[in-house]
Amino acid sequence: MENVIEAIKNRRSIRKFKPDMISKDIIEQIVTAGTYAATGMNKQSPIIIAITNKDVRNQLSKLNAEIMGTTSDPFYGAPVVLIVLADKTLVNHVYDGSLVIGNLMLAAHSLGIGSCWIHRAKEEFERPEGKQLLKSLGIEGEYEGIGHCVLGYVDGEYPKVPARKKNWVYYID
Repeated sequence: MENVIEAIKNRRSIRKFKPDMISKDIIEQIVTAGTYAATGMNKQSPIIIAITNKDVRNQLSKLNAEIMGTTSDPFYGAPVVLIVLADKTLVNHVYDGSLVIGNLMLAAHSLGIGSCWIHRAKEEFERPEGKQLLKSLGIEGEYEGIGHCVLGYVDGEYPKVPARKKNWVYYID
């Protein structure tokens, strides 16, 4: 297993997945890692919705594509979609949810699972379809969609790590 620094350096966003479903045990390990993300004042504002149901996944893909203005699958064929939302009544909710997605992607990488952050969750959960999904799960409150973390087995070569840009970091000693 890679150490944390190496995992951070080597993790890449995947945009082509095999259709094979990930085991529930692995999904649970990834989701658990998300629940350990840092949150402002430990308010734990985010929630995670794990979708493995193919019909629901496809409906969500269609809605996301519609928002994007395309008919292609914005989830790149990934069989698992983890949606991260956060309580928008808390000032740090976007940051909290972003840290959750970062943990999800690093945990997935450490377990040999590809991942990619997909946007437009905010718009999805402002629409009636998104609100209905939350209601069907018994989720109440003011939640903002932060993003999706799609998961699956990499179909093809794992992307190479690109060189880091110059002038990324400035030091004041």
